[in-house]
Amino acid sequence: MAVLRRVAALLVSAGLLATCAARAVADDYPSRPVRVIVPFGAGGPTDVYTRAIAEELHKALHQPFVMENRPGAGTTIGTDLVAKAAPDGYTLLMVSGTQAVNETLYAHKPYRLMRDLVPVAPLIDTDLVLVAHPSVPAKTLAELLALARVKPGTLNYGSSGPGSNYHMAGELLRNLTGVDLVHVPYKGSTGARNDILAGQIQLLFDSVPTMAPMIQAGMVRPLGTSGAIRSPILPGVPTLSEAGAPGFQATLWVGVMAPKDTPPDIVETLHREITKIVARPDIKAAWEKQGASPLVMTQPRFAAFMQAQINQWQKVIAANHITPIN
Repeated sequence: MAVLRRVAALLVSAGLLATCAARAVADDYPSRPVRVIVPFGAGGPTDVYTRAIAEELHKALHQPFVMENRPGAGTTIGTDLVAKAAPDGYTLLMVSGTQAVNETLYAHKPYRLMRDLVPVAPLIDTDLVLVAHPSVPAKTLAELLALARVKPGTLNYGSSGPGSNYHMAGELLRNLTGVDLVHVPYKGSTGARNDILAGQIQLLFDSVPTMAPMIQAGMVRPLGTSGAIRSPILPGVPTLSEAGAPGFQATLWVGVMAPKDTPPDIVETLHREITKIVARPDIKAAWEKQGASPLVMTQPRFAAFMQAQINQWQKVIAANHITPIN
């Protein structure tokens, strides 16, 4: 019995030492630069707001948060890199609705988003806007839908790739209205934006902050925004729901994840600092002026939000008979 008591005491001591060591690591975090993997190309809203949050985290935690763009395979390359990274808080992932779509769209991913990574905190949510090249003979969504029904399969819309927010917004529009639009995927959003301006494609969903200057310059024609209410940046543009696609709602959101088994104290540190940043009045005012709304959620609520997004897009993929990507 004495031997058993000594063994038990040693096990308890070892456990306490491990706990103290983990707390010491967390208390010292971060002690070196942190990589932030952005699984998209440069220039889009995820890239823009990642840069903003990285600068603020640098100021708050006194270590560089270094962005790395790792686009490819619909975000699965960059996401897998973080899923397999050491769970020490020094490799983080920018996550968006695209990764939520990919849980259903990609049949053989090497990771599972909610199994292999942990939600840390959301950053922003922003409306999308459907725009048409001025050559398209439709000035409203109703006119566009009428044209699409008369000439099915002749109107195309671009996106930054299969499973992207912009692709799935187009699929949702097809699902709600029954029109036949042709999807033209690009390897990134820059190519799609260049081609809508040149008239190489006729329609495009894009984020309001990115597309608003082009709308205001008359380079493209807005047909509707994707939120539940009108965008304060484009108050004269109706929502798609009120313009002829009842029930349409699809926004672009961005957040942060870390590898599974990252110490809870480190996750909490990141969550606390990110939440403080996005809740600041100056950040809120600056981002809202650009058309983006800061998101503030607890970690459990953010995890539930992400799971709901996965479930929502799974239904859209099934309803539109979109073939999974192998």
